[in-house]
Amino acid sequence: MFIFVNLAKKPGTKIVNSALKMKFWRHIVVMALLLLPLTVWAQYDKDVFSFRGRNALSEGRMADAVAQFNILARLDSTDHWTFFYRGIAKYNLGDIRGARADFNTAVRLNPVFTSGYHYRAITESRSGDYDAALKDLEKAISLRPGNAGLYFTRGVTYFLNQHFTPAIADFDRYIRQEPKDPSAYLNRGACHLFLKDTVSALKDYNKAIRLDRFEAEGYIRRGRLYAAIGKSDEALADMDKAIELDTTNTLAYFNRALLWGERAELKKALQDLDKVLEYEPGNALTLYNRSLLYAQAEDYDAALADMDRVININPRNVLAYFNRAGFFVNMGRWDDALADYNKAIELYPDFAKAYLNRSWVELQLGMKRASKEDYRTAQQKVAQYRATSEVDFADTTRKYNALLALDADFAKKDFDDEMLQHRDVDIRLKPLYKFVLTARRGENLALVRRYENPLLERFLASLPLPATVTNDPEAREKPAMDQVDKVLYGSMAPSPAREFLLGLRELEEHQYHAALSHYDQAAQGKEEGYGQLYQAFYRMNRGVLRAEMIDFIASIESHVQTLSMDDKGTTRARVREQVSREYDYAEAIADMEEAARIQPGMPYIQFNLGNLYCLSSKLVEAIACYDKALSLYPYLGDAYFNRALVLIYLKDKEKGCIDLSRAGELGVGEAYNVISRYCGEEPK
Repeated sequence: MFIFVNLAKKPGTKIVNSALKMKFWRHIVVMALLLLPLTVWAQYDKDVFSFRGRNALSEGRMADAVAQFNILARLDSTDHWTFFYRGIAKYNLGDIRGARADFNTAVRLNPVFTSGYHYRAITESRSGDYDAALKDLEKAISLRPGNAGLYFTRGVTYFLNQHFTPAIADFDRYIRQEPKDPSAYLNRGACHLFLKDTVSALKDYNKAIRLDRFEAEGYIRRGRLYAAIGKSDEALADMDKAIELDTTNTLAYFNRALLWGERAELKKALQDLDKVLEYEPGNALTLYNRSLLYAQAEDYDAALADMDRVININPRNVLAYFNRAGFFVNMGRWDDALADYNKAIELYPDFAKAYLNRSWVELQLGMKRASKEDYRTAQQKVAQYRATSEVDFADTTRKYNALLALDADFAKKDFDDEMLQHRDVDIRLKPLYKFVLTARRGENLALVRRYENPLLERFLASLPLPATVTNDPEAREKPAMDQVDKVLYGSMAPSPAREFLLGLRELEEHQYHAALSHYDQAAQGKEEGYGQLYQAFYRMNRGVLRAEMIDFIASIESHVQTLSMDDKGTTRARVREQVSREYDYAEAIADMEEAARIQPGMPYIQFNLGNLYCLSSKLVEAIACYDKALSLYPYLGDAYFNRALVLIYLKDKEKGCIDLSRAGELGVGEAYNVISRYCGEEPK
């Protein structure tokens, strides 16, 4: 059964561009477009940053909005609107935890702030904390009982908590005030379906379609209902109409594929699933179903390729292992089949069908004793579960290769534009920090949390060429090499600093070995006073260069070092094994450790050391280094981001997702992609 709960277009739920323009711009004071640069924070006009933040919200530039409201929060930590708007931006970026924290602040600052309670309830509902959500909605309704959107949101919350009767009552009340909103009828229809009242559900879906004949959603919902009651022709007609109205609607293609599959029209079903994957290449549910269709067509190579991808996306999908084992059986690959049945049973020890099938595979492999034991176990579990009427995974007559009609895998356009969890997200550690040449010396601008270190500032000021520390060299303005050469090969006397600058110059042209030679000379140089401390910077850059040389070799060999979110070994029986190779970062680590010994208070060095430990699989040590870096410089967003990846890899998702939220708040845009993919809350 398909459940339609669209929070994206309802009053009082997720803010989309049009809603922002309607609901929030009444608070905006039109300001001048240009400001004179000011140097003291108190001189800044807060309304300008508020305008910029709200404008970014209205245009869908959520990360920019967070940045503007960050400034406002630093200028004035008592304005509840600042935290409210920042919470909306975070919510739209998928950062539910961060949004909830900001809404908490908003209602703490203004205890009678209706919208604060309302939107906090939405984040609580998304997190599965339905009791807290309902409590906040009660508070909001007590403050503004005439706000229809509150009843809509409470209806959705009741629905998600499977309290369908009170959900219908709230949708009834909303409809009395807003009788022309088709979404309310669609949601009320879903409630009726769960109460097995198909007549009322169909009536609501028909009403929604009459109110908006050009919206594909209504036809999809009604088509699903028609399919459930056996009206296949009507269901196909509705899916065709939905696709006619929206040729990019992946949910319509997917549902039509299910209908074609039931009619044994495999070619048409595959075409529709191909269309889904054209728009959403990482949609695991579609890959799963296409794999089963390929298997029905006896194209086992294609079936295995798709099921491999499903397991990569979700390595705990018991049915994926179970069905892949079936493919291996049909191909006569008994060892691989046995490995997958082992994994299925490991994930679900009461899976009687898996015991029975493993028994057959063991018999083919001559493992008669194990086969007999598995057969006996399967029969025992079937008897146990039949005695309690719980036969889902025990019934040996049930087939587990039916197409799965689960809708949660879809991020349909205009349904939830910010959902990113089914896109292919390239997750890598934020790179190492290093010194690079620049066109001009850095400026310390107001309202920018720039790291300040007296020794670092003294070192940069002592260099005859402008340089800076960064992990994004492409973002700087590159120096003119003729001017660089004029200084280096002119009157500059030989010194470790000159060798260091020559190394930076060689790196501008990717001359790694020449640069390394100059760094060696700088590190071996004898200096007095502050020069002894500058050795930390020379060794830091040499360590980074050594690591980059390893990464360059790895990229040539197609073994790029990344932090994989899935543990190794989960897909042991894959068709095409990925080759992995360990690289030796010992020299780079030695340089960075020596730099940290000389300059223990430099956050960039601690950050780099964390990265190198991570690449060397020393994850506990890596976390300790990121901790140290953040204690030295709490605004180093990249450290939060990298620490989050390590924590998630180590299965500490809660702490990792909190770090990602903080990283996003500090300007690391990639954090929101990772949040959307790995930080979805499971219902309590």
